[in-house]
Amino acid sequence: MSKFELKLPQMGESVAEATLTSWLKQVGDSIEADEAVFEIATDKVDSEVPSEVDGILLEKCFEIDDVIKVGQTVAIIEIAGDDAEPSEGSATEPAAEAPAIVKAVPEVIQTVVSAKETASTTTAPAQASDSERFYSPLVRNMAREEGIAQQELDAVPGTGVGGRLTKDDMRRYIEGRKQGPASTESTPEPAVKIPVSEPIAQTPRAAETPVHKAVVPGAKGDEKIPMTRMGKLIAKHMTDSIATSAHVQSFVEVDVTRVVEWRDKVKDAFQKREGEKLTFTPIFMEAVAIALKKYPMMNIAVDGDTIVKRKNINLGMAAALGDGNLIVPVIKNADQLNLVGMAKAVNDLAARARNNALKPDEIQDGTYTVTNVGTFGSVFGTPIINQPQVGILALGAIRKIPSVIETPSGDFIGIRSKMFLSHSYDHRVVNGALGGMFVKSVADYLEAWDINRDI
Repeated sequence: MSKFELKLPQMGESVAEATLTSWLKQVGDSIEADEAVFEIATDKVDSEVPSEVDGILLEKCFEIDDVIKVGQTVAIIEIAGDDAEPSEGSATEPAAEAPAIVKAVPEVIQTVVSAKETASTTTAPAQASDSERFYSPLVRNMAREEGIAQQELDAVPGTGVGGRLTKDDMRRYIEGRKQGPASTESTPEPAVKIPVSEPIAQTPRAAETPVHKAVVPGAKGDEKIPMTRMGKLIAKHMTDSIATSAHVQSFVEVDVTRVVEWRDKVKDAFQKREGEKLTFTPIFMEAVAIALKKYPMMNIAVDGDTIVKRKNINLGMAAALGDGNLIVPVIKNADQLNLVGMAKAVNDLAARARNNALKPDEIQDGTYTVTNVGTFGSVFGTPIINQPQVGILALGAIRKIPSVIETPSGDFIGIRSKMFLSHSYDHRVVNGALGGMFVKSVADYLEAWDINRDI
């Protein structure tokens, strides 16, 4: 018999540690190669870690909620045969005692309410079957705990790649199953979602502020729902950002009629030539990148008492997902892209964000963030700064409104397409003049859009 050390793999260039969130196997359980052994959560994404070998779980080196460094041994697996790689070190090396500092960066936020324990049932739990559909060990464990039969499990719709059933699909299904008769035709929506409208703020040096817990009197019929781990993380990031930056807002109304008319004219030809849809987002991102080149002191970060002037312009693009989650992929070196390149980058990142296919490095190192609150019909908003950046721009909904139009022959009323730009900036290092000139520069670029511009 030999022992194999299952280590925490590298999750991305900048990911140095992860939090152990659950064990999917217990000591003594048999494990197959590529079968998930435990779940971890990084400051980017949540993930299952599979075994590289067949064997039996001999020892757990960490407990749930422990912080593990990349490369540390998490589990010891006993394997048969003499050809296995020998153990590289002590499996009982204790985890670091110092608490980890979790970097607050945008990530996919889990909004599904945790399922409560269900009453006992006589339904046979799901077991291995001849079904060609793949189920992860986590999904099978959830089904077994809830007494879901294999036939019922096979009928649950999945949102993963190739219709794969994910843990979120199971949580939604289980929650709906408790509220009423199980449905095999549709997946019930979660009972409660935590609304998230702004990206998570990074606060490496946020001041410690006391948490004031309000006493909420209960009433008959109220339901108490514990916040998820990610929900708590969001709450902390938001309050840390408010405590760190002196938030000030500037609002500018923009006439984007020329942009709307130009896009309507070229979008079909653009899609035919490039194989990509031309939305308004890349146009707005181009305008922001140009404004950041004109006003580089908006492309900075604050490190204690030091201002860090960023060399690269990396634009964060807040993307809301269909289930209420939020992720902020970053377009690196956005100022070096033409409109075609910007459109391809926006579409690619948005599509992979919806499929949870982004890499950790693609949602970090942003130097300025743009969020489209108009997607939800909002006219304007006051977004929270994404630490340690110093500014964030909210794009309001484009609306057709009556407007005064000035001409050499006089003023008249016409129908124009207009929107609001809402600029939140850190008044510690960005004064009102710079904050206002920056957002006005974005507006001027859009209003002067060349209606005859080539694609």
